[in-house]
Amino acid sequence: MVDSLSGGIGRQVDTYIQNLFNPSDPVLENALAELENAGLPPINVSPNEGKLLYLLASISGARTMVEIGTLAGYSSIWLARALPPEGKLITLEIDPKHAAVARHNFEVAGLSAKIELRLGSALESLKAMQEAGEGPFDLFFIDANKGGYEAYLDLALQLSHPGTLILADNVVRNGEVIHSNPANGTSQAIRRFNYKLANTPNLESIILPIIRDKLDGISISIVR
Repeated sequence: MVDSLSGGIGRQVDTYIQNLFNPSDPVLENALAELENAGLPPINVSPNEGKLLYLLASISGARTMVEIGTLAGYSSIWLARALPPEGKLITLEIDPKHAAVARHNFEVAGLSAKIELRLGSALESLKAMQEAGEGPFDLFFIDANKGGYEAYLDLALQLSHPGTLILADNVVRNGEVIHSNPANGTSQAIRRFNYKLANTPNLESIILPIIRDKLDGISISIVR
């Protein structure tokens, strides 16, 4: 089943959905072009997943968001577009090259006033936010180093309020997480993260499978 979903039919379905619900967008296409031109890894969310992020953020009515892992700012643009006029997105990025590309993309998108990029370790940035009394925030999107997901979740919960939405990307890993002891260390970390989501008393969570070149998924959690 995993092989069939992540093969040709999966890509065809993904393309069908994108063509139907996600028409051409010059700003977003430019952000992806800048990512490629800068030689950054092509690990951004897909257009369909970007649209999902936008819809979830819009439905939640989030006014304050934190993104953990910026890359070239493609997902940041999707999220920031869902903000109300007074809303703000803080995005955390450790790589200066990624940050420079993202800041340029925010400017081109006309979103520099809504997006604040903080350079440095995401863990340290989150701890500093907590110590400074920032928050609580309405939405978190986790899409950084997978080994840090559990720690990011702990800090996100401390910076949340009842009703906060916590999203995390890449939580299916082409089906590797179904195994009790995945061979891949990254998949082991994600399996532990998924277990933590399911067993955190004040979270209601689900994983939504995402069909891309491979079968992956996004976790959706609400703080109770």
